[in-house]
Amino acid sequence: MTSIVPTEVVQVSETKARTAAAPGGPSARTAPADLAPRAGLLPSLAAVYRAQLSRARVARIPLLFVATFQSVGIMVLMRGVVDGGAEARAVVAGSSVLVVAFVALNLLAQYFGQLRAGGGLDHYATLPVPPAAVVLGAAGAYASFTVPGTIVTAVAGSALFGLPMTHLWVLVAVIPLSGAALSGLGAALGLLAPRQELATLLGQLGMSAALLLGVLPPERLPGPVGWARDLLPSTYGVEALARSFDARPDWAVVALDLTVCAAVGVLSLAVATWAYRRAAVR
Repeated sequence: MTSIVPTEVVQVSETKARTAAAPGGPSARTAPADLAPRAGLLPSLAAVYRAQLSRARVARIPLLFVATFQSVGIMVLMRGVVDGGAEARAVVAGSSVLVVAFVALNLLAQYFGQLRAGGGLDHYATLPVPPAAVVLGAAGAYASFTVPGTIVTAVAGSALFGLPMTHLWVLVAVIPLSGAALSGLGAALGLLAPRQELATLLGQLGMSAALLLGVLPPERLPGPVGWARDLLPSTYGVEALARSFDARPDWAVVALDLTVCAAVGVLSLAVATWAYRRAAVR
């Protein structure tokens, strides 16, 4: 069959192909393409935060209702035992922060445990985002998700025990600082647990500790249990909120409690970031 392609074109094409295939040809000398630059911490953090917040808004609303209903129910039960005074302030403050513990500690431990077991960490490891952005973005989303329930619990408890609501604006600091401390702890538990079931168990135990050590008045706790309460990250947020119910709060002590809570939050998030690095490379 006669070709319709001119002979000169065929010869030129064959010459180019042989030149490209040669060891010193143009294809062999072509440098590999550069990878995309690594994303910055703040843009990555914002992207992970928005994605996690959107996911939590759809999947966690029923659980937030359960957390709020649980905390309000505990206050109703304690109303028959506690009349008022310092004990009432401790019950309301502990029940309010318990909402944060339920979502930021318990659910985040389960989430990262499931993410590790299901291979989701491999997906994040392939993205050009810093590990801190993944941990901080997820922790911030879960902590933000607790805001409505915590406010509702604090207002309901104040009305139930007749506590003043003048200084409830302290929640503006208590929620993010307690949320950071408990989210870091929950993420670390989920990432360090060797199995998903163990991560769920550790999250439940952490929330139970926040319930028993945060809601019960500290004056009624035995000495060793009181020491364990001092080690719980949410304790200092509970103390700051409880002091704000005083007629004349000691703002220096409140600021000290919030500072300690912030320091514990930074430490727990740093541990969670290290745990993420450790789990992602395995």
